Amino acid sequence: MGQSLVALNALNFFMADVRDGLGPFLGVFLQQNGWSPAHIGLVTTLGGLAGVAATTPLGMLVDTTSAKRAIVILSACAVILACSLNYILPYFGITAAAQMASGIAGAAIGPAIAAITLGLVRQKGFPRQLGRNEAYNHAGNAFAAILCGILGYMFGLVAVFVLMGLMALGSIVATLWIDPNDIDNDAARGLKEQTGEAEEAPSSFLVLLQSKPLIVLALTLLLFHLANAAMLPILGQAMVARGSAGDPSAYTAATVIIAQMTMIPMALLASRLAQTRGYWIVFVLALVALPIRGLIAGTIVDQWVLVPVQVLDGVGAGLLGVAVPGLVARILNGTGRINSGLAAVMTMQGVGAASSPALAGLIAEDIGYWAAFLAMGAIAAAALALWLLATPIIGAACAGGDAPDEALAPA
Repeated sequence: MGQSLVALNALNFFMADVRDGLGPFLGVFLQQNGWSPAHIGLVTTLGGLAGVAATTPLGMLVDTTSAKRAIVILSACAVILACSLNYILPYFGITAAAQMASGIAGAAIGPAIAAITLGLVRQKGFPRQLGRNEAYNHAGNAFAAILCGILGYMFGLVAVFVLMGLMALGSIVATLWIDPNDIDNDAARGLKEQTGEAEEAPSSFLVLLQSKPLIVLALTLLLFHLANAAMLPILGQAMVARGSAGDPSAYTAATVIIAQMTMIPMALLASRLAQTRGYWIVFVLALVALPIRGLIAGTIVDQWVLVPVQVLDGVGAGLLGVAVPGLVARILNGTGRINSGLAAVMTMQGVGAASSPALAGLIAEDIGYWAAFLAMGAIAAAALALWLLATPIIGAACAGGDAPDEALAPA
């Protein structure tokens, strides 16, 4: 078991640079190849929508198969292939298809790693290990971003693509080091440990429709990611367009590094808060940070604005990275459908994230980058308002302490 947990930490570290593809570097790369903000936003949205369409079926697959390691490995390979095509052939049709393939592969990685984690540590150890997962993930992102900034400055954006291939290889090796015999496949999908069997469980779609706490969570995340997903890419593009970013690779890397270094302590804090005070306060802290982030980004034009903007990004993303899978596992404990439920929530989350770049890109092109940031901030405020108003519904599911024996979602 010890080896498998070490390998799980390594997997989260190396997978950090693979799971989300090129991230903000894609926008800068395409911008350098003459793409407009609207077209950059469109291909990013197409990739996100493909991932959204595949997320729930992939979550159901994770629940039903014991080949969870194979899903991670195949997904990593698909992301690398897609990103290679983006670099070699940066044409709209090919880039759109590559982003869609990358989006589908990325959609499988989250539920698969969550299932492996839950299968290794069970419900009792899940919040603590989620904090470690996210801390290693953000450390990997920061490490990759630092190297991307240095190597990108020296050799250009091609270094970003090469580094991603090396990180993917590391993630594959780490996955192979996880002993499949250490993974309890019943625990990994949320079956009751005392019987090894689930009660009558709804499909993932019915879990989303029948569980009020899950509905609140899904809608809140939809709004959050509609506001959040485009902020970092738009920030990089805005500074490049203003000519105040210096070297594009280094500046984009700096935005990532600041956020990721903030996310590491935030992930550990989220794990601690989840165990002691529950998930409600974790979500409040994450949701408060985003409207402030949009306001600052929209009103300050100096290049140093990236510091507070990306620190706030680190606060929100670092907290939610732990809280979302942990809360879903709490809500659906005992149903045997945890990964299907997580995928259903991620589908709603993905709708927001996929729509964000196109919305922000259109606003930036028609009105200005400042207007795009303020619009994103307003949407983030709506997410916070929804969460606070729904406290009577979500509060019991968010309570601290050990996970309940029974599922909170209706059977």
